[in-house]
Amino acid sequence: MRTKVFGLLLPMVLIFTSCNAQNGEVPGFGSPVVGDPPQRVEDTFIPEPGEYIVETWIENLRIPWALVFLSDEKALVTERAGRIRLIENGILRDEPYKVIDDVEHVGEGGLMGLAVHPEYTTQPYLYVMYTYRADGSLYNRVARYRDTGTTLEFDRVIVEQIPGHSVHDGGRIAFGPDGMLYVCTGDVWQAQIAQDMDNLGGKILRYTPDGDIPGDNPFENSPVYSLGHRNSQGLAWHPETGSLFSSEHGPSGEFGLRGKDIINVIEKGGNYGWPLVLGGANVEPYLDPVIMWMRATPPSGMTFWNGRLYVATLRSQALVRIDLERAGDGYEVVAIDRLFANDWFSGVYGRLRDSVVGPDGALYVLTNNRDGRGSPRSGDDRILRLTNPNL
Repeated sequence: MRTKVFGLLLPMVLIFTSCNAQNGEVPGFGSPVVGDPPQRVEDTFIPEPGEYIVETWIENLRIPWALVFLSDEKALVTERAGRIRLIENGILRDEPYKVIDDVEHVGEGGLMGLAVHPEYTTQPYLYVMYTYRADGSLYNRVARYRDTGTTLEFDRVIVEQIPGHSVHDGGRIAFGPDGMLYVCTGDVWQAQIAQDMDNLGGKILRYTPDGDIPGDNPFENSPVYSLGHRNSQGLAWHPETGSLFSSEHGPSGEFGLRGKDIINVIEKGGNYGWPLVLGGANVEPYLDPVIMWMRATPPSGMTFWNGRLYVATLRSQALVRIDLERAGDGYEVVAIDRLFANDWFSGVYGRLRDSVVGPDGALYVLTNNRDGRGSPRSGDDRILRLTNPNL
């Protein structure tokens, strides 16, 4: 009965208002239905997790956003101002591997996601997502570059004119096990666009490596794979089931709400509710997250490592470790550990942006203490290398 009642009420809350999101409301939308956190476990703080050896792999970066490995010897990392840096045999090269001149670094916008073509050895392409300015407005673009071995040469635009802003740009891109490119876009502080199928903002998009729309996408002639997202910044596929997980930032003032950051399991064609529902609201046809934190835990890049999901978080300064088990068609959260975190807003290494498994089997974690919101430590920003000698 609860689902039916809310399902009938939802159209009634779409009452037009001239207020904007920064004033606590969204044009055309009333306050969302807010459900409870769906997980049944409490977070555990582990400031000194003894099972890991942590070392600084690279230091003195400037707001790194994404890390990819090209081989055992080479890796690339994006810096938000527009530079792509080469790491070779564990050494950061002084000269940028590539500078993308039209990157507009404003607030959270700039050079963000980076992805490697799934057949890189024969098709040496790199994909980047970044903010740019055109006709006085901010947009986001995904472009493909060819790796020459000494630099990156522009090849083609995959998608452009994705809504851009100084906040809520999404930015994570990654290839799935199906060989398709997935792109996270944000609502750019215009929450209503997340429900607009004619707008690329507030979505997870899916393209072929050449930038075409796959024929098996859920909506005909549309790159939209899922919708109703506020600001997704992480993608990870379960190593056994192939399920796609995403991390997403919750409200930071819209509707007078804060916190409520989430982890989703993404279904093809799924609508995740923003800005109509939040949390375990159980309102059809919207899909509930697998985790919602009531306190701010802005999650960013994430990956599966040794069977667990590791999520880099920003304001909460924790590397969140999540244990999951299959439960019917979905997942049950067994444990949530906040590694290197002293409390909800203080961590050993500060703000964390991305987590990536390297070809050596180690976990690599990017700090983001020089992004204007953190407190830089000596050597920041850094890439940390984590190993577990017990595994």
